Amino acid sequence: MILPGSTIGILGGGQLGRMLAQAAQTMGYRVHVYEPQKDCPAGAVSNREINAAYTDIESLSAFARDCDVVTYEFENIPVEPLAQIAGLTQLHPRSEVLKICQNRLREKTWLRKNEFPHVPFVDVDTNGDLSAAIDSIGFPCVVKTADFGYDGKGQLKVTDEESNALAVKQYVGQRSVVERFISFQCELSVVVSRSSNGEVKAFPVSENIHTNHILDFSIVPARISEEIKVKAEQLGLAMAERMDVVGLIAVELFVTTGGELLVNEMAPRPHNSGHYTLDACRVSQFEQHIRAICGLPLGDPAVNSPVVMVNILGDTWFNEDESKTPAWHTILENPTGKLHLYGKAEARIGRKMGHFTVCASSADQALTAARELKSKL
Repeated sequence: MILPGSTIGILGGGQLGRMLAQAAQTMGYRVHVYEPQKDCPAGAVSNREINAAYTDIESLSAFARDCDVVTYEFENIPVEPLAQIAGLTQLHPRSEVLKICQNRLREKTWLRKNEFPHVPFVDVDTNGDLSAAIDSIGFPCVVKTADFGYDGKGQLKVTDEESNALAVKQYVGQRSVVERFISFQCELSVVVSRSSNGEVKAFPVSENIHTNHILDFSIVPARISEEIKVKAEQLGLAMAERMDVVGLIAVELFVTTGGELLVNEMAPRPHNSGHYTLDACRVSQFEQHIRAICGLPLGDPAVNSPVVMVNILGDTWFNEDESKTPAWHTILENPTGKLHLYGKAEARIGRKMGHFTVCASSADQALTAARELKSKL
């Protein structure tokens, strides 16, 4: 058990690292952040910020030796250097989990091998016949790069011969995955925590609405049947156990038009769709992650109130009157509105700059209020 007063290391300096650091410090831990770029959002709230490449073994080793446990806030970290520092400190989740989840092909293959329900797919090697793979899956389908994809990056929907030719041209020489395009009722996610002593708990299932492949709204409780909720939670818990995760794992799911539950993606860290837990649950996903990697008892993930989380993108700064000053007061005037900004230096189109949450007596009422606030923002 790693008790308060110890030092937690976070690999990655983005908003997830920032909120992890804030949760850890509230509990009495020191936080060191390792991030290649200076003045990162997580570094601004940490006890120490180290700026060096993830492949800089000397710097990474020194960082590891100064920490009682190390975790990471995103998947785009090379696995090989982490394996080299494994003997210097505890690393959670383990590097093998990161290796699976940072590559779409390894992720899909793991799901198939372990018999978890997933989207049908075909693997295409760097010199493989992408057009033949597309033909085997059929139209419509989605071509995705095997490595490092998120928020719709590195993927293309293929619906006809014209887009087929475009995909072949765009992904030539790249390891790819061709997936069947799924007609779905809704998209869900469940964030599961598993501690180093094997205790597991699931946060309430979130219903997610995406716009341009980026999460827009997360709605809790999800407006689905109790049967689907239970199945989603059980699926997430089983995956955390099978993968031997210590920390969090977020599982994104489709509910098909036929009522089937399919796993889309996994992330071994706090998740954008879990931000609602900061304001509406007895324990946040960030505190829960800290508890899990330190071997402390897990908190109660129960939700206190229906809630909707809304992402705030850089687009918000470029409003119609070009004032570039979002109307923050519209959120703060709402008695249940909570604003969270990430301390990023520059607003860019499509960049996640913050989020807000709204609580209400029902999910529908919270969503109505959230849409209204977003339109005013």
